Amino acid sequence: MVTPLRIVFFGSPDFAVPTLRALAASAHPVVGVVSQPDRPRGRGQKVTPGAVAQAAADLGLPLLQPVKLSDPGVRETLAAWHADLGVVAAYGKILPPWLLAIPPRGLINVHASLLPAWRGAAPVHRAIIAGDRETGVTIMRVVQALDAGAMLDRVVVPIDDDATSVSLEQALAVAGAARLVATVDRLAAGPVDEVPQDDARATYASKITRADSPVDWSAPARATHDRIRGLHPWPHATTTLDGQRLILHRSTVLTQAAAAAPGTVVASGPAGVDVAAGDGGVVRLLELQAENGRRLPAAGFLAGRPIAPGARFDAS
Repeated sequence: MVTPLRIVFFGSPDFAVPTLRALAASAHPVVGVVSQPDRPRGRGQKVTPGAVAQAAADLGLPLLQPVKLSDPGVRETLAAWHADLGVVAAYGKILPPWLLAIPPRGLINVHASLLPAWRGAAPVHRAIIAGDRETGVTIMRVVQALDAGAMLDRVVVPIDDDATSVSLEQALAVAGAARLVATVDRLAAGPVDEVPQDDARATYASKITRADSPVDWSAPARATHDRIRGLHPWPHATTTLDGQRLILHRSTVLTQAAAAAPGTVVASGPAGVDVAAGDGGVVRLLELQAENGRRLPAAGFLAGRPIAPGARFDAS
């Protein structure tokens, strides 16, 4: 008979919740959860718990939310939970060497890419922006080097043409949760093959910032569409028209070609705002927002702010 493993879980955002819930429903007891501290959120900046902290409370699990892992009592609490194995899913902080040594079976991580591709902070966004056709989740051993540990398992997830970072992350979270529990089951049953990563093939998924937002209309149409969906829901792709900054929420790529300078509006109507791209292709903007306005479908936006063919978008 296989002896269940006692799990300590590290995670913070929505992406980690399916894995926590799947573990809580498995044969392996979750003896404690470590998550980021409660922070101000939303328009009112009310201090509220993060997604994992709320899920831990809902499940009745012991919860630790240190500002720093070096805070007094953190090491003692982790040791007192007597976990066999640590599971990490988007915790958001680097784990120090002393912590990696606490669970006798070490720690494993649910990483949202097919490693060694897209190591780092924003693997979902970067995969979409790069135009990748597939990504996935890798269950990997946590080591001190960034996302460089040996791989225990992986699952491939296709990237649909209109997937955003939100929809893709949700799909990866569900797929990763199932694969993580299966991996823990295998670890409980005996040794698991751990495949080293090929560091020479590694790519880095740098953190997304507002500097990623401006659209370069000289880029190919597909690349612009990928940027728009990859930067949803934050910080969004942006452009300017007559000095006004516009936020681009949703788009598609048309099959037609445009004989116009990049950034030129070639058609405008209820179906969308069609903009020439650098490769002669056309990006149709389906949902737009003035900087201080509401997100609107193209028809609603144009009713209040007409954009005539021949207008020219610029990077913002």
